[in-house]
Amino acid sequence: MTEPQTKPGTVTEVPLGDLGRRLAARREQLGLSRREAAQRAGMTGSYLRYLEEHPGATPGSGSLIRLAEVLQTTVTELTGGAVDLPPGVGHAVREPEFIDLGPGECQALLGSHGVGRLAVPTSTGPVIVPVNYSVVDGAIVFRTALGATPSLAPGHQVAFEVDRIDDAFSQGWSVLVRGDAWTVTDERDRHWFTQQAYSAPWAGGSRDVWVRIEPHTVTGRRIRIPG
Repeated sequence: MTEPQTKPGTVTEVPLGDLGRRLAARREQLGLSRREAAQRAGMTGSYLRYLEEHPGATPGSGSLIRLAEVLQTTVTELTGGAVDLPPGVGHAVREPEFIDLGPGECQALLGSHGVGRLAVPTSTGPVIVPVNYSVVDGAIVFRTALGATPSLAPGHQVAFEVDRIDDAFSQGWSVLVRGDAWTVTDERDRHWFTQQAYSAPWAGGSRDVWVRIEPHTVTGRRIRIPG
């Protein structure tokens, strides 16, 4: 399946990363089926499937722009051009709404993510590190290596944060958890957490220390466009 050829001299966007995986991930994030997304972008479902499943696919700029609009993002995000950029480089919208999130929405957003930021005390001061995490039985759990910074959390009160920043629309949300961290020593719990884990640690290697955070407080905020 190929897209109609562009005219000579037309500039096309060359994917800088895994375009297909970014398309599928963003589409699923918005709760769109492949058919729905394709219809809204004015293309066939089979062509969108081709883009999602073939790493070497190089659609024309027109297709990328339409997909970016449908998926509420940018061509730069879809093609991987923003991988090394920090979130929040977009401009603020006029008169944004800033609202507090209720407990239910905080829990739902917390449970939707696989990477969060852990603030842990160390001998030289507080340090913030990213960790792959899961929410199991109301607690935040993650796996780390003995001696790694996250393994210093047990026995302390810690802060844990997740967020989502949408640069295309200058909006986003964040959820902050504060609670006590403990090392998980019970083998049944360790086995249960391994079964329920959202993802293995991206850093790889031997990471067999399970840490559990029992939340004391969970708060969240959202910035959104009015109307």
